[in-house]
Amino acid sequence: MGRLFGTDGVRGIANEELTPLLAMQLGQAGAYVLTKEKAHKPTLMVGCDTRISGDMLANALMAGACSVGANCVFVGVLPTPAIAYLTKKYKVDAGVVISASHNPVEFNGIKFFDGDGYKLPDELEDEIDALIKNNMQGVKFPTGSGVGKVKYRTDAKEEYINHAVQAVPVALNGMKIVVDCAEGASYYTSVEALKELGAEVVAIHNNPDGTNINANCGSTHMEELQARVVYEKANVGLAFDGDADRLLAVDENGTMVDGDQIMSIVGTYMKQKGTLKQNAIVATVMSNLGFFLMAEKNGITAEQTKVGDRYVLERMREIGASLGGEQSGHVIFLDENTTGDGLLSALHLLQVIVDTGKPLSELSKVMEVLPQALVNAKVANHKKDRYLEYPEIAKAIEELTEKFAGEGRVLIRPSGTEPLVRVMIEGKDKALIQAEAEKLASLIQDIMF
Repeated sequence: MGRLFGTDGVRGIANEELTPLLAMQLGQAGAYVLTKEKAHKPTLMVGCDTRISGDMLANALMAGACSVGANCVFVGVLPTPAIAYLTKKYKVDAGVVISASHNPVEFNGIKFFDGDGYKLPDELEDEIDALIKNNMQGVKFPTGSGVGKVKYRTDAKEEYINHAVQAVPVALNGMKIVVDCAEGASYYTSVEALKELGAEVVAIHNNPDGTNINANCGSTHMEELQARVVYEKANVGLAFDGDADRLLAVDENGTMVDGDQIMSIVGTYMKQKGTLKQNAIVATVMSNLGFFLMAEKNGITAEQTKVGDRYVLERMREIGASLGGEQSGHVIFLDENTTGDGLLSALHLLQVIVDTGKPLSELSKVMEVLPQALVNAKVANHKKDRYLEYPEIAKAIEELTEKFAGEGRVLIRPSGTEPLVRVMIEGKDKALIQAEAEKLASLIQDIMF
């Protein structure tokens, strides 16, 4: 058995790979590892997105946590950033989110936050992993009054909305905003927050039924939102993913604005206002080359990490940065929350639009997006980290890197959450880089699948 944890918790097809038994074991081991130093009876906060398997896995996980003597507070359907924020606010010992983010309904996942709302470092995940594989050896299971119990709260979503609108109290009166909730966890919180700030909100994909999360909607399927913004003559469109920790936007002309552009727009605004700590933005190796050119032009330090918002966060904490994120729309405002937060990202972006009086299409020009091709190669999950062990693949990557040297770049990386190897090429000729990316991805897939 490989490592249970990927870049964003434990993921898999619910009831097949991520079973109730594994969820219970994660509840036991997670509760034990995260709270073993506590003198009091520990408490975990647990929330989920809207997928149908959430109840099954949440209850299994809470049963496991209770079996090692921890109490649980179940807050129901809430965005991932809400759990991160409320874990710290309510002073509980740890937080757990049952979600597979942007993935289809058959998938689900389990990720932990420590008592301060931060995702766990690799060492703690490894400790949880080892405990499960050793069948909880050395752990005492209490009986009688030592067993934990579950408390249910329904008011947590209002607390999160209040936090967001107080953190960025932008007046949105007169603004028309189309919001795609991805049939996910933001279906209530994002709509209510924007209305509370005065916006006219046109909400789409905000009727989750447990099976339609991310289905041709949200931040991974932008086409409908783009068309709807133009049809409604709206000022802006906002797209969340299933657990609402990422945001992509659409300008008034229906053009997509990605995470790199959002960080560029908000980052340069924060620099002008003196709120961009260290004059730095932390991004990943997947960020567009245009982002780094924007930073250089505007006197901003652009830091790079490996892919995964957890690594962005680690670097932000190391250097004292207040802004960081990913092209995919995970943007972290560390002064206000400890993880990517789609709602906060939306409010910060809207604040720049309101304060400058400029449309999003004009603000987006702060960064030139250079052509970028991203093609996924489907491979066996247990092989995805070993692509360089295949001589034919290694040679092809080397030749391609030489071909684009000085005029672009080639980046190959295994997905942290899916059975994929991602091939990304940047360059000046869109048709050429797309063809080369497809050719390399096809080679990887043929050899490794």
